Amino acid sequence: QVTLVESGGGSVQPGGSLTLSCTASGRVFTIYAMGWYRQAPGQERERVALSTKDGTTMYHDAVQGRFTISRDGAKSTVSLQMNSLKPEDTAVYYCNAVVMGNNYWGQGTQVTVSS
Repeated sequence: QVTLVESGGGSVQPGGSLTLSCTASGRVFTIYAMGWYRQAPGQERERVALSTKDGTTMYHDAVQGRFTISRDGAKSTVSLQMNSLKPEDTAVYYCNAVVMGNNYWGQGTQVTVSS
């Protein structure tokens, strides 16, 4: 069992930056990958960025070059630095951990990009 607690998020103007953080607790040594998903109103949840145990990172095309995922295995944390934010980045962002093929989720944090 893994528990994820997120922090960060909030409101920002277009072009601004935000950082999301997530800390895992429980059987953290079993985590294969950690990442971030987002869900906008009326939309399906989509993967934003992912970091695997072997150091591989993956990004959604829409955020490539603007968002950076970083993971501290020793502290079981994952962060998402979001730069050059756009209104279409507005969504609830969820931390995700993959453990033996199972997905664990944080409670979600709202990110709003608006002028």
